Amino acid sequence: MAAASVYAGFAPENVHMKTLFLHPPSFGGYDGGAGARYQMKREVRSFWYPTWLAQPAALVEGSKLIDAPPHRLQFADIAPEVHNRDLVVMHTSTPSFNSDVKVAAMIKSLKPDIKIGLIGAKVAVEPEKSLLAAPAVDFVARNEFDFTIKEVADGREWSDVKGISYRNNGGAIVHNDDREVLENMDALPWVTPVYKRDLTIENYFGGYLKHPYISFYTGRGCKSRCTFCLWPQTVGGHRYRVRSVEDVVAEMQWAMSAFPQVKEYFFDDDTLTDNLPRVEALAKELGKLGVVWSCNAKANVPRRTLEIMKDNGLRLLLVGYETGNQQILFNIKKGMRVEFARRFTKDCHELGIRIHGTFILGLPGETKETIQQTLDFAKEMNPHTIQVSLAAPYPGTFLYRQAKENGWLYNEQIDLLTQEGTQIAPLSYPHLSHGEIFDSVEDFYKKFYFRPSKIASIVAEMIASPQMMKRRLREGVEFFRFLRTRHDTP
Repeated sequence: MAAASVYAGFAPENVHMKTLFLHPPSFGGYDGGAGARYQMKREVRSFWYPTWLAQPAALVEGSKLIDAPPHRLQFADIAPEVHNRDLVVMHTSTPSFNSDVKVAAMIKSLKPDIKIGLIGAKVAVEPEKSLLAAPAVDFVARNEFDFTIKEVADGREWSDVKGISYRNNGGAIVHNDDREVLENMDALPWVTPVYKRDLTIENYFGGYLKHPYISFYTGRGCKSRCTFCLWPQTVGGHRYRVRSVEDVVAEMQWAMSAFPQVKEYFFDDDTLTDNLPRVEALAKELGKLGVVWSCNAKANVPRRTLEIMKDNGLRLLLVGYETGNQQILFNIKKGMRVEFARRFTKDCHELGIRIHGTFILGLPGETKETIQQTLDFAKEMNPHTIQVSLAAPYPGTFLYRQAKENGWLYNEQIDLLTQEGTQIAPLSYPHLSHGEIFDSVEDFYKKFYFRPSKIASIVAEMIASPQMMKRRLREGVEFFRFLRTRHDTP
């Protein structure tokens, strides 16, 4: 199809658009593709699979997916592909938005008649604001966008596509009706064939996962109501909609054949353990395949379920503890009690299940005393590895509305990330400044990892595995570089 036949927000009916799905180039160390629940420049190099782009890419015939950051691609590397395409769909987020808009303008200057669409939570909650800030962008797809993008790529007239906001012939912004929530998750094609076709999987790293690894989703949505968590409040929803166990296992079998080098599979569902009977059934099927796998979990999984998961290949759980203070857990509507987390963690340690624990500093109710309480709690739980994030009030979340209403944003004009990609602390309280919250992250890391017992366990792990020694040394260099970078951040 000649790109010139696509004009002013419309495409000829039933004319297929050659589509490029793109995670744009960005500043070093920032992965704009993980959904950006929190600010994303990591302590160690970490890249997550672009699953939210791969899913619609799998629906669109003849598509191509380019994930620029992990493949170290610059705009000049992408330009030749732009010339061959009619439509570019880019994933964006609040931290990466300004950078992504610049890339969109560069694409448009290279090929003025190309159509550009944005997907992601940022544009789902701020469609008009996003379009006004991005003159080069023709449309944004709101909410769950897989089949929305397919219809655009298939050449359907934009006025008939549910779930998009776009500029019409006169340049006015039009908001179509929302698209219905997808109920039959098995209607989605597998993403792993797109990984095989377009990605180099060795470029994806997770600090707590074996390398190389692969991640994908078995369902969408999360029953929890955490006030800070972005995707359930903007795109995925609070009902956990799942693929059938048979469909997940079939994709796993395909991936095992296609990627024999993979050492671990990670299920990126917000909380795979939200449905206990299903996770037990899935675990038993995975056990028959002999794969090593990990997943996100809430710190309330009963021991019986943990035993079934462990006996069938589970290696690690990513657990969002967030805080060791019960009142803050109430404040953020986590639906968790500290004593449950203690019991769960004890069970995991006894069963030999490793834990990557995540904590957030600066949530509503935080004080110097609660930060210390969370540090003490982290030491007591002693997960194998930790991640410490700064509370980030993303637009579309309850935490953002709460921060606006209470005047907690210390500077509403700044981005949630500096241009170098380093975390800032956007929240400030009368009793606890944003600077104090920012400084507490480095202190937390040092006091957790620089304990004699933790150092000894890391050294023992390195001695036992030359591969692990190489990896931990690399991560150590990156970690200290991360600490140095923070000192230069306002």
